[in-house]
Amino acid sequence: MAKRDYYEVLGVDKSVGKDELKKAYRKIAIKYHPDKNPDDQQAEDKFKEAAEAYEVLSDDEKRGRYDRFGHQGVGGASGGFGGGGMNMEDIFSQFGDIFGGGNPFESFFGGGGRGSRTRKGTNLRIKLKLTLKEIANGVEKKIKVNRLIVDPDTTFKTCASCNGSGQVRKVMNTMLGQMMSTSTCPVCGGSGQTVESRATGVDSSGLKREEEVISIKIPAGVTDGMQLSMSGKGNEVAGGIPGDLLILVEEIEDDVLSRDGNNVIYDLYISFVDSALGTSVEVPTIDGKAKIKIDAGTQSGKVLRLRGKGVKSLEGYGHGDQLVYVNVWTPKKLSAEEKEVLEGLRDSPNFKPAPSRSDKSFFERMKEFFE
Repeated sequence: MAKRDYYEVLGVDKSVGKDELKKAYRKIAIKYHPDKNPDDQQAEDKFKEAAEAYEVLSDDEKRGRYDRFGHQGVGGASGGFGGGGMNMEDIFSQFGDIFGGGNPFESFFGGGGRGSRTRKGTNLRIKLKLTLKEIANGVEKKIKVNRLIVDPDTTFKTCASCNGSGQVRKVMNTMLGQMMSTSTCPVCGGSGQTVESRATGVDSSGLKREEEVISIKIPAGVTDGMQLSMSGKGNEVAGGIPGDLLILVEEIEDDVLSRDGNNVIYDLYISFVDSALGTSVEVPTIDGKAKIKIDAGTQSGKVLRLRGKGVKSLEGYGHGDQLVYVNVWTPKKLSAEEKEVLEGLRDSPNFKPAPSRSDKSFFERMKEFFE
């Protein structure tokens, strides 16, 4: 099922500010909170949908990519990459502050059986530079990543502050009376345990930095600025699950080819003689060279299409094309003999411009190719 527009999910327009965005999310989150709607799968789905929308739109960088590329721009790729689907633990760990600290519904609606939430390590972010050929066909890259991992020789003990629950409780005075709220234990950070003994090089959380070679499969058709993610390849955390590895795609500018969506553009320069008499030439493509025919009388500005020679679609539906823009080169310097030959042809009837209706303007040719 296709995802709904994030602005539509939160009931806001694209110009919404952060304060109004937060209010809109909080209103929906409270309405569909699982503790307020026990055993209601539809309410839980709407709660998750709103949290996913807010997670993207509340972040300036993610919001910018979403506005440009839609859901694909914030991780909607396939091939092993997560597309932003959030579980309940992610939501409560990231957006607990939206509800004013902790989860007040647990006591008020009798949902206190949720227990301590799974902790998640921090995400890692890297930039990955890709050539046009790698982007066009997809590629597998091996990269070195410095991650924080839980040292296997570190020993832990139960946190004395929270007795291993990872949470501390306190009474809040609200407009509805006193309510019990829970919050993450400030001593153990929610893990329910503290370090008892550790080796040199291991920090106070039982973590050490280690270099790991990770294989990344990049799907064909990604765009510059798109962010992909690999679940569980970020930093680890004691008593929890690892964060994610976020990969920001950077496209390396090609020396001869340029990209326009899934199409590839090449500027071909030919001489006046070749344009008048016709010829065959080789042009570079993503996967090598291709031979094309230049008909006699070809005009400057003509666009030739090499079907299927462009970038593979990110959705997997076919390829773009390669468009060859023909440019007739006018010599800037001429010898005396060359000038004499051309002067003799100046008044020839065939050298007088006489465009017909079939000779479309540049604008008409562009409109035809991109419709």
